[in-house]
Amino acid sequence: MTRLPLQPLTYFAPAKINLGLSVLGLRPDGYHDLHSLFVPLNVGDTLEILPADTLTLGVRGADLPTDSRNLVYRAARAYLDAAGVSRGASITLYKRLPLASGLGGGSSDAATTLLALAKLYPSDADLPALALQLGADVPFFLLGGAALVEGVGERLTPLALPPVHLVLLNPGVAVSAADAYHWLDESGEFGPPLRLDALRLALDKGLEVPYFNSLQPGVLARHPELHAVLGALGDAGLHSVMISGSGSTCFGLARDQAQAQAAAQLLQKQWPECWVQAAQTAG
Repeated sequence: MTRLPLQPLTYFAPAKINLGLSVLGLRPDGYHDLHSLFVPLNVGDTLEILPADTLTLGVRGADLPTDSRNLVYRAARAYLDAAGVSRGASITLYKRLPLASGLGGGSSDAATTLLALAKLYPSDADLPALALQLGADVPFFLLGGAALVEGVGERLTPLALPPVHLVLLNPGVAVSAADAYHWLDESGEFGPPLRLDALRLALDKGLEVPYFNSLQPGVLARHPELHAVLGALGDAGLHSVMISGSGSTCFGLARDQAQAQAAAQLLQKQWPECWVQAAQTAG
């Protein structure tokens, strides 16, 4: 008989960036075909999970709902139901990433919840299927490494990439992913597939990376203040600056950890009200 833990188990839910995001087009079902390179980071949220008689969720660090409106709660409920578990879990989410920021925080929290509960209550539940039902980005976070993401997010090809140091800057502007995709649909400016070989070669050599974000023009048109954020990252000596996902987090790549940390300190002084982090890709 499996002995359940008496103390909460802690799980890290990593953020991600898109090292290139091409939206190839709009599908008949209303979803979008993607061709994107997702990479997890060493910054993110934290979850504490303990077995309990019922399912409860608490949130620290953000004013978020703690019921079925929260993706963590929905992920936990989905797993418990699929696994046929009659018990529940006491979950505490420590929210450290900014909300609606293009870093995949909610999706990562949901995926981490699925992985944690699968360890707590092992079963043959289909985690990738559950993840896709929760959101297009959720399956990626089950992998634990970089991946080429295609389709609506369900086709994942793990990739080995060199570690990359970078700086993240979020100005506190919330951008809805649904809005960002709607703006792209209005423009019809869908992109070609990413040039993966050229992209990986540039990452290997620390050169300007030939990637793009199909959502960026529409987001910048509605949030022109982000032009200043991208400019500040470049002025701090970073290269290949871009918006991650639907934003509003922007990032720039650094030569090494020392440059990333120095740039982050400079940008935090220049933008004291903003969320600024030096980070590194993981996988």
